[in-house]
Amino acid sequence: MRTLLRIAMTGAVAAATVLVCGTAHATPSGPGVTGRVISQTTVGDTDYVLREITVPPGQSTGWHYHDGPVYAYVQQGTLSHFDPGCASDGVYRAGSSLHEPGGPDDVHIGRNLGDTPLVLDVLYVLPHGSPFSEDAPNPGCPFQ
Repeated sequence: MRTLLRIAMTGAVAAATVLVCGTAHATPSGPGVTGRVISQTTVGDTDYVLREITVPPGQSTGWHYHDGPVYAYVQQGTLSHFDPGCASDGVYRAGSSLHEPGGPDDVHIGRNLGDTPLVLDVLYVLPHGSPFSEDAPNPGCPFQ
């Protein structure tokens, strides 16, 4: 019950402070990108997973999308988020929160263009058994 409460509270805080789309871990991500599960539970047909994602300076999440909504909070560093048109659609510094609606129409990449590690707390709200992210090809951008 305590785990469920933590996940619910994290989701509520993230949802209440939604700015725009954000990021999460995908393969192939850059070298050194890591993710660790903090908490997870399943309610009905929905998985709620809270993860901490770390992206080293100069690395990225890789192009991806999610099968459900994702809420994130930037603990440390700066997240640069890009859409499939290769345009930046958000720069999020420590203390910022963001939301990704999910689905194959929401392909994106998160990049750490700074000189310190980017650390995110990410709440995934996914159909039961779904992966954290689905790989997507680079849509033709000059970066990965």
